[in-house]
Amino acid sequence: MASLLDLADSLRIENNAELLQQIALLAYLDKSSEGAELLSTVTQARVGYELFQRATGQDQIDKYKKECILAIADYCKKHPNASKEDLQKEVGKQIVIFAARVDAL
Repeated sequence: MASLLDLADSLRIENNAELLQQIALLAYLDKSSEGAELLSTVTQARVGYELFQRATGQDQIDKYKKECILAIADYCKKHPNASKEDLQKEVGKQIVIFAARVDAL
């Protein structure tokens, strides 16, 4: 369950960054004296963050993590009466797939 919360938090962070950039853009368009500086700062931060994500491969790892969680959730949805052992096997299988994909980076 913590993984789903982590995904929600990362989406919230991205949404907050988008909102902050839009606020800065509005200030810039309103010819606010701080608007251009704020827009520049926010944009630089977002570009730097994206470059870091790509350079470290973290964006790809996050994508694989999300796919792993969704595959497990899909299995649970399709097999609501699965035994504990079957569920453990499926989770183990998805974790192995995730680990292999990360190792291949």
